[in-house]
Amino acid sequence: MTERVREILSWYGSDTPGTKANIARLLNHGRLGGTGRLVILPVDQGFEHGPARSFAPNPPGYDPRYHFDLAIAAGCNAYAAPLGFLEAGAAEFAGEIPLILKLNNSDSLVGGGDPCPALTGSVDEALRLGCAAIGFTIYPGSGARNEMYGQIRALSEEAKRKGLAVVVWSYPRGGGLSKEGETAIDVVAYAAQIAAQLGAHLIKVKPPTAHIEQSAAKKVYEKERIPIGTLAERVRHVVQSAFNGRRIVIFSGGEAKETSAIFDEVRAIRDGGGFGSIIGRNSFQRPRDEALKFLGTVMQIYAGEAR
Repeated sequence: MTERVREILSWYGSDTPGTKANIARLLNHGRLGGTGRLVILPVDQGFEHGPARSFAPNPPGYDPRYHFDLAIAAGCNAYAAPLGFLEAGAAEFAGEIPLILKLNNSDSLVGGGDPCPALTGSVDEALRLGCAAIGFTIYPGSGARNEMYGQIRALSEEAKRKGLAVVVWSYPRGGGLSKEGETAIDVVAYAAQIAAQLGAHLIKVKPPTAHIEQSAAKKVYEKERIPIGTLAERVRHVVQSAFNGRRIVIFSGGEAKETSAIFDEVRAIRDGGGFGSIIGRNSFQRPRDEALKFLGTVMQIYAGEAR
């Protein structure tokens, strides 16, 4: 147990020893274990986007066991997936990597501007599968947001009572936001604050742009001269918005993009005080050897071993 991990655990004083032990499991596992940084492999895209869009670029990914193996071989802190994928490999890989059961998911077969995912798993199923945490997506800005907030409140209460950590994907989206506004700095910072207020231990948001969506917020950003010119500055502001850095904030890898662009993004997250990345498509859509090299470089950057 490193001093950095002890410090992070001290931020969660209301939690039980079981929950704090599972947060420690996430922080102490893998190549970044003990540093306070995390790289997590999430694979919910098969549910969210369909199998061909998700796995055809690297066909071994159709097999759920491939993703367990990739996360373990790469030295990730954890592996996150919906119920079916975890059930397909949890016994075979039991104890080899902390697991996060994603408890709600959407599909892309029906459009609409106000998403509301279905509940697709339970806290008891997470316990049965040996998970360290539950995962849950909220969509601040959606017309259905209050339903999601109520669901995660109840699930978070149950998870904490039973000793699990809570990871919240906080993705602003809905009829009240422009497409550009979904990643605007004021909106992403607000999304991180909402997830923290809902009791999340770990918060996942998208890297923010310099766009400011809300006119009322724009006045404050300009008056107070909040620095948002670089991605590192914007990351620092988002982390500050999650209880002044006293909640773990990690950033999504997003859609597939050039490797150099991802590494630049990771450097900015590191320099801005972000706690790490949760990288799905940019990992598992690559051939295994290439994915391992890619994830290894990401971890080296977070560890300060590579520029």
